[in-house]
Amino acid sequence: MSEIKASDLFVQCLEAEGVTHIFGVPGEENADFMISLKKSDSIEFVLCRHEQAAAFMADLYGRLTGKAGVCLGTLGPGATNLVTGVADANMDRAPLVALIGQAGTYRLHKESHQNMDAIAMFRPITKWAQTIYNAGTVPEVIRKAFKTAEAEKPGAVVIELPEDIAKHMVEGVPLIPKKTRRPAADHKAIKAAVDVIAGAKNPVILAGNGCVRKRASEQLRVLAKKTGMPVVNTFMGKGAVSMDDEHCLFTMGLQGRDHVNLLIDSADVIIAAGYDLVEYAPGFWNHGTDKKVVVIDFEPAEVDAALPVEVDIVADVADSLWSINQELDNRYGAKLPLFDIKKHAKLRQTIIEDLTAEAEDNSFPMKPQRVVNEMRRALGPKDIMLSDVGAHKMWVSRYYNCYEPNTCQISNGFCTMGFALPGAIGSKVALPDQKVGCIMGDAGFLMNVQDLETAARLKIPFVGVIFCDEEYGLIKWKQQNQFDGEHSDLKFTNPDFELLAKSFGCWGKTVRKGEELRPIIEEAFKQNVPALVAVPVDYSENLKLTKRLGAIEEIGRAHV
Repeated sequence: MSEIKASDLFVQCLEAEGVTHIFGVPGEENADFMISLKKSDSIEFVLCRHEQAAAFMADLYGRLTGKAGVCLGTLGPGATNLVTGVADANMDRAPLVALIGQAGTYRLHKESHQNMDAIAMFRPITKWAQTIYNAGTVPEVIRKAFKTAEAEKPGAVVIELPEDIAKHMVEGVPLIPKKTRRPAADHKAIKAAVDVIAGAKNPVILAGNGCVRKRASEQLRVLAKKTGMPVVNTFMGKGAVSMDDEHCLFTMGLQGRDHVNLLIDSADVIIAAGYDLVEYAPGFWNHGTDKKVVVIDFEPAEVDAALPVEVDIVADVADSLWSINQELDNRYGAKLPLFDIKKHAKLRQTIIEDLTAEAEDNSFPMKPQRVVNEMRRALGPKDIMLSDVGAHKMWVSRYYNCYEPNTCQISNGFCTMGFALPGAIGSKVALPDQKVGCIMGDAGFLMNVQDLETAARLKIPFVGVIFCDEEYGLIKWKQQNQFDGEHSDLKFTNPDFELLAKSFGCWGKTVRKGEELRPIIEEAFKQNVPALVAVPVDYSENLKLTKRLGAIEEIGRAHV
């Protein structure tokens, strides 16, 4: 075996993992790696304008493909800039591998330029973080990194490559990835789960983030039809059951109670499939009623006083759902479904009427629900929608529903502003044949505006709708709710977004009356460059929604 430069071996190992894109900002400590990467015929380096944006791109690439997205930064400030995006991927279960440079090992033991313990910094926000101290370990470290990042539950991994190690000559070859089969569900747990379902009077399925994997969604839909149980999804479980399926009772997750909470209140059994507590804490939906909860997830259920676990199925979610479906067939066969989904038809219709009430409202400034409905109309069943974080996220989460799993992407666990613009770029790179749209607040948009240049330079088209209210609207909303309408000073000013877009080489329009919204969005999706649509929004609708949800909550209390 001939010797090879460590940085060349590193790139060969990435190729063996099937890496096609690396998003990042290099530094001098990555120089050997970057020159080695130039030799690759299969990996494209996407030069970004900020490391945080690069991490968000990799985050979305991982969510949409199931293969770890890869991002890169140098040491010191390059590494610290990656932190927010890495943490977001880890908390929202996106497979991601971050590559960071480091000073030479000859000066790591002492005070030196830009030297910091980056691995210690990353450990609390990753599944694994490791420095390569010996060039001969490159194949093992990279194989372990991707295996760890992609294993359920997916998350973030960091590999640090000191600049002197990258130069070493070493004998080695990449380790070839092999598929790891996850264990099947325990047969006793499956039987116990079916016992609980069969003994229920008002069971409900709660579909979480783990159900947007394709096979899990397929088996969940079979379970809903086989049993007649309604399905409620979290923000990140959208599309696990199609919005046009009679079993779909739409989304829960607003801290104020909603129509679906009435359904949860009446339930005696909850089948929590692929549900992470970080999505919507049990204390918000389980208000002390006598419920039995069946948890189906890749890991044992988290301990929470508001999550009374009756059966804990720890296995591959898709396989667990398949096993439950088989057990139902074996026991009940022609007697299925066990429950009549029609009894929930009135509630479903009430929700649909609520969600579509302002779908054609052209009042100006525009109602946020009107804009969200217009984006749903513009995007097809398999197209990708992203929401940034802010008041608009509440509107997207409630009003934007999906036909297919994994088609609405939200930063929910870490809840990070600045997520959507770079996330849209990563989404389009991952799925170039799908249309990609995103909704951002004017504050969140400007947090990563610099990477609009990345999208323009590389001709990556997506449509970004900017909700303009010139203040931190979500913080205002929450302060008003908590302090009887009072809030702190949260106002700021904005640039002319239309001119800003054009200055970057993008397409841009500002909506100036309600009737313009639809034609402008239609035109935006025809562009072959990034397109921005600025929409002044009427956030007085926020408190109206609070009042509406409050009325539902009062009904819920009486109901319980």
